[in-house]
Amino acid sequence: MAKSLTQEFTKGLWAEIPPFRLVLGLCPTLAVSNTFENGIGMGIAVTFVLVFSNILVSALRKIIPSKVRIAAFIIVIATFVTVVELLMQAYTYALFLQLGIFIPLIVVNCILLGRAEAFASKNGIIRSTLDGLGMGIGFTLSLGALAAFRQILGAGAITFYKTPIQLFGPSFEPFTFMVQAPGAFICLGLMLAVMNILGKK
Repeated sequence: MAKSLTQEFTKGLWAEIPPFRLVLGLCPTLAVSNTFENGIGMGIAVTFVLVFSNILVSALRKIIPSKVRIAAFIIVIATFVTVVELLMQAYTYALFLQLGIFIPLIVVNCILLGRAEAFASKNGIIRSTLDGLGMGIGFTLSLGALAAFRQILGAGAITFYKTPIQLFGPSFEPFTFMVQAPGAFICLGLMLAVMNILGKK
């Protein structure tokens, strides 16, 4: 039992890590990963919504009629997105402005609806909580790694608590396209390739 619960949590950290294994949630992955701070902030927001929507869907799974389950799941997800949006406006306003439209767009993030439909609606609260937490942390780590890679190569620095920390000397010539849209696709492609190679091994 304990081993099974551990597997529910850890699968989102490697075997089913959302952007690199399931190839889900690519819109925010590409859009907000231009700085490390943005990537981690979006990851934490998605994790919050994922965990609490999984819990509520799991708790109501026997009450929600199957014919309206998708609509019900979207309403649950939208509720927690609104909560996280208001919390960010209250406590992390600068990050809220940076992420902009991508916070309300968490509602249509296919990771959330996918976990609600494929897992939370069929499992108990404990398993659903661990599933949401594992997937959320995996998503956060993915965004953080991609954002760090892009920002280090594209700006020669990494932003932490609104402060850019320079990692190279003044002679470093940054690859500025890495923090632009083409750089996001290139970095994601490289990281997907690395994950596939490691997965085969």
